[in-house]
Formats: sequence, C-alpha cells, structure tokens
Amino acid sequence: MTPQRSTGAGTEADVPEYAGHYRLESCLGSGGMGVVHLARSTSGLKLAVKVVHAEFAKDPEFRGRFRQEVAAARRVSGAFTASVVDADPEAARPWMATLFIPGPTLAEQVKLHGPLSPAQVRRLMAGLAEALRDIHRVGVVHRDLKPSNVLLAEDGPKVIDFGISRPKDSELRTETGKLIGTPPFMAPEQFRRPREVGPAADVFALGSVLVHAATGRGPFDSDSPYIVAYQVVHDEPDLTGVPEDLAPLVLRCLAKEPEDRPTPDELMRELRSTAASYDTQAFVPDRWADDAGGRDGAAGSGSDAESGPSSESGPDAERPDAGTGADGGRRRRRVLGGRTRGRTAAAAGALGLIAAGTFASLQWFADDGTAPVSASAGTSSAAFDAWAVRPVAGKQAAPQCSYGAGALFCAQSGEVYALSPADGAVRWRRSVAQTSAGAPVLSGGLVYVPTADGRQLAALDPATGRTRALRQAPAQGGWAFAGDTLLLVGADGTVTGVDSASGRTRWSGPVPGYTAPSFVSFPGDPLAYATSTSADGAWTRVVAVVPGTGAVRWEARLKGSLRPVGAEGGSVYFLGLDPVYGDARAVVRYTPGGKAVRRVTLPVPRPDAQAQVRDGVVRLLAAGGTLEAVDMAAGRQLWEVETAVSRGSAPVSDARHVYVSAADGRLLAVDARTGRLVGQTPPRLGGLAGTLAAPVLAGGRVYAGAPDGTVFAVDGEQPAGW
Repeated sequence: MTPQRSTGAGTEADVPEYAGHYRLESCLGSGGMGVVHLARSTSGLKLAVKVVHAEFAKDPEFRGRFRQEVAAARRVSGAFTASVVDADPEAARPWMATLFIPGPTLAEQVKLHGPLSPAQVRRLMAGLAEALRDIHRVGVVHRDLKPSNVLLAEDGPKVIDFGISRPKDSELRTETGKLIGTPPFMAPEQFRRPREVGPAADVFALGSVLVHAATGRGPFDSDSPYIVAYQVVHDEPDLTGVPEDLAPLVLRCLAKEPEDRPTPDELMRELRSTAASYDTQAFVPDRWADDAGGRDGAAGSGSDAESGPSSESGPDAERPDAGTGADGGRRRRRVLGGRTRGRTAAAAGALGLIAAGTFASLQWFADDGTAPVSASAGTSSAAFDAWAVRPVAGKQAAPQCSYGAGALFCAQSGEVYALSPADGAVRWRRSVAQTSAGAPVLSGGLVYVPTADGRQLAALDPATGRTRALRQAPAQGGWAFAGDTLLLVGADGTVTGVDSASGRTRWSGPVPGYTAPSFVSFPGDPLAYATSTSADGAWTRVVAVVPGTGAVRWEARLKGSLRPVGAEGGSVYFLGLDPVYGDARAVVRYTPGGKAVRRVTLPVPRPDAQAQVRDGVVRLLAAGGTLEAVDMAAGRQLWEVETAVSRGSAPVSDARHVYVSAADGRLLAVDARTGRLVGQTPPRLGGLAGTLAAPVLAGGRVYAGAPDGTVFAVDGEQPAGW
C-alpha cells in the first residue's frame, strides 16, 4: 500500500516519508495530537508508527508529554498491551513505533456490527480486567480507557494509547489546567479531584466501556460534555441492556467513590470461570481477523492519558544530548530504568501546615486501643536491618507519617499510632473514625491531630498516646503550625499565636493587608510565610511573620504568581506558576537582606510540581514524572530525569540522595548529584494511595508508607541494597 499524502495546507501537508529507519506506507488514523502510520522495518515487520503533528512538535510542553507517553508505553508490557519497538521523542517530528496489531477498535466494532453478545461482553470484561491488572501492577494509571483505545485482536483485547495530551478534544478545563480524559468514560474524581486520580478511575472507565460494548451507548449519555460530567458525578448509570449476570459487577465498577469499586484482581476472581474458558476468536469476525488495516494498530492517535513506570530492570539510559539550561549551561537528562510512578497534591516541603479541610474528620474513642503488633525483620545492609510492619490489620491505605521525639507517628485508616524507629514495634495506637489526609504534627512536645468536628485539635502525649489537651480551632478559617507555635486564623482574618506546649495565647491580631492569611513554614527556618497573589497573576505579596510574637519581619512584592516551597540561608524559594493553569514555569529565590531576586526558567512548564530545597538546590517532581534539580546559585538546571511517575510524593533529600514515594508503594532513590537511579524498593500494592506523604528521613534511615498499609524503613546510605 502506497503512502497516503495530503496536498492541503493543513499541518500534515508535508507528511514525512520516513520515521527513523521506518518507511511510512499508509495512514491508519489521525487524532488531535498526531497521525498513526502503517510502516515496515528493514526485515519486513509491520509496525504502527505515531508521528506528532508538526505544529505540536515545536511546542516544548507537548514534546515533554510525548516523552512521557513513550516512557509509559515502554514500561507497560504484557499480553494485553502492545510492545514498543523504537522511538525518538527528540526528532524534528517526534515518533514512536509499536508492533502493528490488526483488528478493529471496540468503537469501530460496535459501530459497524452493533453491540457484543453477552458471552463476548463477559470475555471482554475478563480480558480488560487482566489488562488493567498488568498496567496497575507496574504503577501506571491509564486515565483514558475508552472504546477507541481497545483493540480487538485475534488473541484478545489490547489496551493502547498511554499518552500525549489532546486539548482539541476537550472543551472542559480544570481550575489548574487541561482536563485529562474523555468525559463519557471519566470517573467522578477526574472532575471533582483531578489531582487525586488513581487506579480506581480506570475501573470506572472499564464499567463505562462495558456498557458501551453491551448497548452501543454509555451509562451516561448526552451530546454535551458538561451534562455528561454532571451525570457522571451525580446521576446513577443507565445499565439497560447490560447482561443481567454482569450488571451488578458493572454497577460496582461505576460506584461514585473510588474505594467502593472492585480492583482488577477482584474482578478477575468474580470472572474466573469466564477467564478460564477464554475464546479470543469470539470477539472478532473472520473478515476483521484477516484484515491488516486496523485503524490504530496499537499506537493509537493520542489522548490525555497520564502514565508511569516499567517492569524493566536494565541500566539507566542517559541521553547524550541533554540540551541547555535557562542560562545556556549544560544539563543532564536521564530516563530511569525500572518501574516508576507517582503524584500528589501536597504542598512540597511545608512542615506542619494544616489548612482548614486538610484533615478528614476524626472521631476519638477510648484512651486505650493499643494492640500488640509484631515487627517483621527485613534484609538490608550491615549498617541497618530494614523492617516492614502493618500496624492496622485488614486495612489497605497508605499511612501518613512524621518523625520526632524519638518515634515515628503515623495516621492511617482510622488509627493514629507511634512506632519504634529501630524495629517498627508499635508503642501505642489510638482508634479514630476516619483517616486524616496528612501526617500527625509534632509541635511543642505534643502530637497534634484534629477532632471530628474540626473545631478542636487533640494534643497527644508522644510517649503514651493519651490526650493531654484539646486546643480550640476557629469555626471558619484555618490553622498552621510553625515551630512551637500554633497559628489560628479566624473568619475575620484575626491571627492568634498559641503556645503549642501550654496552650497559652502569645499574641493576637491581624496581619496588615491580609483578610484571611494562610501560613506555611519550613524545617529549620524560624519564620512563617503568607502570600497573596493578584487576580491577574502579575505579582505576589509575601509577608514573613515571627510565629511567637506576630511581628512582621519583612514584606515584599514580587513579580508573577509565586508559591513558597522552601527557605534556608536567609532566602525563600518559590515556584513561579502559570497564572491560568498553575504549571510551574520557573524557580525563584528571594533574599530579603539585599532584596535580591533570582529566577531560573524551567525547560518546559511542569504541571502540579512539588519541590524541596537543600543547599541552594531545588528538586522538583512534576505530574507525569519529570524529576529535576535546579542550582539557584549557578542559575541553571543540573539534571533532569524522565521517571514516568504520574503520582508521587514531594521529593526529599539528604546530602547524597533524593527520595520519592510512588503510589504503588515503592520508594525510589536518585543520586542527588547526577540524577541517576540508585535504588528502589519492591512495589507494595493495595488500596487507594490517597495523598502521598513524602518519605521521612532520620538518622540515616528512610521511612515510608505504602498503599497496602505497610510502614517500612530502609538504610538511606545503601539504596542499592533495597
């Protein structure tokens, strides 16, 4: 088949004849971000090659998204996905080649031949459940599972398209950026809490895909994406026409709350009898099975999917041409081997910040509640015996932990407990009604957590867990901890500084120019900071307050929309944000002593970026997995790592390593100087990861929580032995 070329004036008027060594023979399909071509390798192997549209090839942001797609597709491999053969995201027209898979998409099959039979729907459900199990097992969340991203191949369904944004297909936007996904197949949390989307969103999409396969329509149907979005969040699904024996399971997949949906493993257990008699030919009519002209051929045509890691264990690949930093200096870019993934909505580096609503409601029961839990010994270097414990049996949720007073304090699934840092032994445990969305805070020698109604903060004895005091919190407003001071912000903007140890009021009054200040503080820094950004994002007002007295130490008006991420050595560090989408575009350092501002522009905008500062170097992790280090003294990027982590914690670092927790329970360690991956723990898959707490560093050890309910500790000096 000869290549099909456009002669119009559009973006594809000059279609390339080759992508790398592969001759493009014909067009299989086109999407908002790229064109998929049928191609052949030198040996004659049929390939599907996705080539990015010329207009987007010039956009650094879209190039970054395409790199993420390539990394994800390479790492997700299995019986129900397509293998990547080759790719060049740095080409003039970036491209990716996968094995060509003949066969229609589910969307095409239903459109041409009508809904599938009940037996076919059951087999499709079993196949897609296995596919999601394989995808989630390596930490990837597809986020755009839909009929056009499911190929009906001879040997069963294949899930395709792990990648690039397609803004032309999406009229809806979130407050901080582009909507990710396709509304009829998106989960409620993708509209309500887009920063907290996890594997359960793919299970919701699976339910919608199955309704489409069984009926030819979705469970939520409207011509308007806005109405569909409302229906997804508020209305019950229409399962008319879904096979009666499958309808209850499909309904569970379409539960409004992520925790109420089954996991792929649970689906497979329910469908075990169907999976055991898997007949792939039942999907595909003979005329489709013999047709080599399947539209997507495994590469897809681009969609807003966010994705992550890999099952590869090979060495890291360093790109020889890493580009230049904002000031023209050289920087290193690496692509990490091994599985990687993660994302979080927590503000990076902030110590003890508890804004109103940060914690879910907690209901306290009796003072006792301690239950003996034995620590399990692990293996690690000779310097430290690693350990892993599961203090709350039968509950799968990632613990949120903090360190202080010689103990590790964690909140998880209705419990708050203290662990021995040496071996993980439980020192005390207190029952609560629900988990909190943050770690307990140690301030003034007491451990603080909020009460059920949010009107009080319970102060616990760190040695016994017993309640020592209840601090009153404002009915409206918020609170934050800064050192040994609790800052309470009233509805009228009045700030009250309370001694965390005694409960004595130290000062009370307004912060000039702020109607409702929200404070943040950082480890090792004596001040608390409040910011206020102008409506157009043109400038940000920053005030530094002495927490113990309320005195304003300094105030500044800085250019741009800024979010503080760290403070050290008399300087405060910020991320410079896009005023519309909230993506990080620069790192900014302000030194009030000389009123000096230094700004380093990032290579591309970083969505949902989190950052941590150490020794003048800012480490950032963005949604989609870019981890980078920016040296503010040198004014340039030191290195950049494409980890494909789509949901992870804020980075933390010591003198040698940068650590990140991933949503699949892994802990990753990267060389702080070069960006090379030097170690990672095994996955600990479980329930929803929720907000991912950053790893805790203490005494050369690294402590972290995992979605299966485990708290574990490893030797920070020997990550290669993890």
